[in-house]
Amino acid sequence: MSKNVDDYIQQGIYGKKQTKPDERRKFLGTLRERIVIVLTQSQVRESGMYIQVEEALKENQKAHLYLNGNMSYGEFSKYIKAAGDYKVEYTIVTNKDHNSEIGLVLAYDYAIDKEEIYVQKGTGKPQQVKSKEKKGVFTIFSNVFKRRSR
Repeated sequence: MSKNVDDYIQQGIYGKKQTKPDERRKFLGTLRERIVIVLTQSQVRESGMYIQVEEALKENQKAHLYLNGNMSYGEFSKYIKAAGDYKVEYTIVTNKDHNSEIGLVLAYDYAIDKEEIYVQKGTGKPQQVKSKEKKGVFTIFSNVFKRRSR
């Protein structure tokens, strides 16, 4: 009986015990067995966006995107925009006690046991994020002259 009371008091003071706390710290609060795709912080910081992540967001719209809050917003904003485009929920996870080398995790809330979750550098170079092209005077005139020369 006293063991149950001690457990109850410990849970009241420290919160509910978590399984695999080191794994949860590494993978931004989730477990390895739930993950679809992962990028390191350095991969997230690269200009452009990894096409594998965009495809994973498109194919796994019921998954949840976790982003490392120890990075600046500008570094992962392109992934937030893509998550919004595919209606994938996201969370920015900040752990002041531990800065994981992981920058982005797309995961379910149940186990899927995917074997290869890391995007290897060089297997899919980041694609430039498409932005609306601003037309300058030169572009407008060059388009006019192209039309006349046809």
